[in-house]
Amino acid sequence: MKKLFAYTLLVLCASAAFARSAYTPAEENLKARQEFSDSKFGIFLHWGIYSMFAQGEWYLSKGRLSHAEYKKAADAFYPHRFDAKAWVAAFKDAGAKYVCLTSRHHDGFSMWNTRYSDYDIVDATPYKKDVLKALAKECRRQGLQFHLYYSHADWGRSDYFPSRSSNKVTDKDKFEGGYESYFKFMNDQITELLTKYDVDALWFDGMWDRKDVNWRIREQYEMIHSIKPECLIGNNHHLPTIAGEDFQIFERDLPGENKAGFSKGQTVSHSLPLETCQTMNGMWGYKVADQNYKSVEELVHLLVNTSGKGANLLLNIGPQPNGELPATALARLKEMGEWLRKYGETIYGTTAGDIPPQEWGAMTRKGNRLFVHITNLDAAELHLPLSCKVLSAKVYNGGGEVKYAPRDRGVLLSFDTKPSGIDFIVELETE
Repeated sequence: MKKLFAYTLLVLCASAAFARSAYTPAEENLKARQEFSDSKFGIFLHWGIYSMFAQGEWYLSKGRLSHAEYKKAADAFYPHRFDAKAWVAAFKDAGAKYVCLTSRHHDGFSMWNTRYSDYDIVDATPYKKDVLKALAKECRRQGLQFHLYYSHADWGRSDYFPSRSSNKVTDKDKFEGGYESYFKFMNDQITELLTKYDVDALWFDGMWDRKDVNWRIREQYEMIHSIKPECLIGNNHHLPTIAGEDFQIFERDLPGENKAGFSKGQTVSHSLPLETCQTMNGMWGYKVADQNYKSVEELVHLLVNTSGKGANLLLNIGPQPNGELPATALARLKEMGEWLRKYGETIYGTTAGDIPPQEWGAMTRKGNRLFVHITNLDAAELHLPLSCKVLSAKVYNGGGEVKYAPRDRGVLLSFDTKPSGIDFIVELETE
């Protein structure tokens, strides 16, 4: 109990110290934040040599494998069907505005031609091509923003801390060289990514692996912004935001919720853009047995509810080891794109609705237009506890007028029949 109390106190003190540190974002950073916030929909890609095992991205740790044996998979990693042009075209057609690729996950394998390690896709595999470079170039050509995931954890390096996840790797080298060595390695790689690949945002992960150590994270953030002030920084540390971060991440949950168990104590920022990351099926990395894909209805509702919180949805796909995107994932993307071409105006560039998502659905706002997304209403009327005055109500996208009347500190919408379909949208004009 004493150890738990001391650990909690250390985390709280560290968080308070971080929060007190000043950070004034550059003008171009603020502009990038607004563009990011307006985007509302991005694609997450968990791809690395772990896809070879088809057991998900944590297989090295959860399988308690030998790191030396695991690394041998790189010699067979040959994603000959990878087509950056086709990937980005599918994402763009789905209505996504940005792409985030795992440049280096917790297994330490780098998906680009890095100068600072031979454990990368060019030096360690027979493929010999820089997929990160190809994807970055194609995103630029097709008009999508390019973000990179980068892990603070590394289960194989000797200069990375012993931790709850790295200790499960059977032959991880003893902790040697100290964190200074690992910190320099990370900063060298991050500098390389910023200067060679024109990155729009960095998406960090892994700090939760050791919450009782000084990661020198503010120093790293300052370095990033000194190189590229407009580069957005987010960190999936499951803590309140740290000065230097430009958007806040929530894992498998809407902002303010903790159904997945990762967001306990993670207060929602009222000044930063928000992003929820979620899987399309069950895993992040490719898992051959995981065919439990969410339906297009579930995915649209997820996007609507996330937008109703004023957040972006970063929807994950785990590419196959041969470089193809799973067929079911592509089918879902196509269906989402069809929906967004009809109703994207009610998602892109919106802010959170006047009330948070409810059992019946969610709201998004754009100026004086309030979009009521009804996804689960078992009645022919809906009471909305709004504080603003409603001037008109109609079914979105050319539909007829909707009856409305003031009721109980709000407005009552009345329909001839119970609303149906994936998402029945009512557009309100408000004062």
